[in-house]
Amino acid sequence: MEGQVAIAVGAILGVVVCGVAVFVYNKLLDDKKKKAVDKEVERILNKAKSRASKIERDSKNKAKDFESRARKNAENEIRKDKQKMNQLQNQYRDKESKLEREYRKKEENFSSKLKELEERDEALSITEKRIRDSEQEVKEQNRMLKEKLSSIANMSEEQAKSELKLALEDKALQEANEALSKIEEEAKKEANKKALQILSVALSRYASEVATERTVSIVALTSDEMKGKIIGREGRNIRALEAACGVDLIVDETPESVVISSFDSVRREVARQTLERLMEDGRVHPARIEEVVDKVKSDLMNTVREDGEKACFDSGVHNMNANLMNKLGELKYRTLDSHNLYGHSLEVAAMAGMIADEVGANTKLAKRAGLLHAIGLAIEHTVEGSYAEVGADFAKRNGEKEVVAQAIRCHAGGEAVTTIDHIVQVAYNLVSSRPGVRRGMLQNFIKRLEDLESIGNSFDGVNRTVAIQSGKEIRVLVDSGKITDDQSSMLSRDIARKIERELNYPGQIKVSVVRETRMVEHAR
Repeated sequence: MEGQVAIAVGAILGVVVCGVAVFVYNKLLDDKKKKAVDKEVERILNKAKSRASKIERDSKNKAKDFESRARKNAENEIRKDKQKMNQLQNQYRDKESKLEREYRKKEENFSSKLKELEERDEALSITEKRIRDSEQEVKEQNRMLKEKLSSIANMSEEQAKSELKLALEDKALQEANEALSKIEEEAKKEANKKALQILSVALSRYASEVATERTVSIVALTSDEMKGKIIGREGRNIRALEAACGVDLIVDETPESVVISSFDSVRREVARQTLERLMEDGRVHPARIEEVVDKVKSDLMNTVREDGEKACFDSGVHNMNANLMNKLGELKYRTLDSHNLYGHSLEVAAMAGMIADEVGANTKLAKRAGLLHAIGLAIEHTVEGSYAEVGADFAKRNGEKEVVAQAIRCHAGGEAVTTIDHIVQVAYNLVSSRPGVRRGMLQNFIKRLEDLESIGNSFDGVNRTVAIQSGKEIRVLVDSGKITDDQSSMLSRDIARKIERELNYPGQIKVSVVRETRMVEHAR
């Protein structure tokens, strides 16, 4: 029992000793780890302190560099601002000196001009005094001449006036007779001119059989073999083409060409385009001809409609009937007095609009009437009446107002009633009479100026004659040593009478005789 107790006590003591040993060992091990950790912490702290000191040194260096660069940049900016200030000061001083020089110069000019004006005023005073003295001398000379003439002619002043009055009455009667003769001649010329205009309008609408350069078109063929295809067997192709297009085809000896003859330019255009398409296709027979003609007519009508719409758009005219626009497009293929009626209508519309703006009239109505004034020329001659009446009736039937129809009716010289009538008449006459519309106008205009100048130069004592104001006035420069003031008045009358006898002209021509006397003296 005691042995067991001893064993148990020994075991307990062993366990206690082992526990104490283990505790001591763990304590020693913990102390060793703690020392290692303390060393590592100390090492990290030392390393962190060294890095912090290094960072602090780098920051101080960078701060010093930044401060030096900032100071340098600031000094550069200050230096540049000083340079700019110096430049501005120099520019200001230059401008100030320039203005001062200009001021001195203008002051000198003003002084010189003031001096010139004073001298001129003094000279004018002297001249006025000389003129007054000359007038007194002239009056005295006239009085002496009258007394001398009375003593020589054995007439009193009243008797001389009566004789002169009788002579002037005879001269006035003679001039009246000449004026009446002139009026009769002008009336005959105007009647002939009106008759020719009526004939030209009638001929332009009537498709006569006479072929002129305005009624034919020449189509170039690809080869002479194409002539045979166009004629066809026993002429069936050419007959079909003429019947479909309403034109005459002339196939003669002219190489590689066919002449299309018709007064209606629309038909000629259809025939020309048909021939061109047939030459491109190569197939020429009556059925193909009818097919191509229908296609060309359809395309041409579309083109005509587009041209009419374009004319309305360009002129600023809106809400127009389709029939009227088609007729406007057809005017592109008609001419009068060598002027294309499509362009002519656009010009009249623009001119009428501008005139209406100037006089305060209705601009839209003026443009509309001006654009449609020649619409009657696009209507065939099967409709009876003058083209102005036909065009006015056609416009009214297609929705146009009576004021527009009235302007169309009287645009070529009829009795104008409204303001729009007068505006369209003026616009029509202006566009029709400008140079280049009618052939030969420019040449006639130049010849008229030359004739006027040659008549003036034909008189003795004339140095030079100049025609101005489009031939409405001539200025005759005479030699003051050969022609006196009284003779200048007679010379102007003689030149005017010679122009009346030898030239034909509208309106009146002003004759101005210029006589100049210059007195030149040099002060030394």
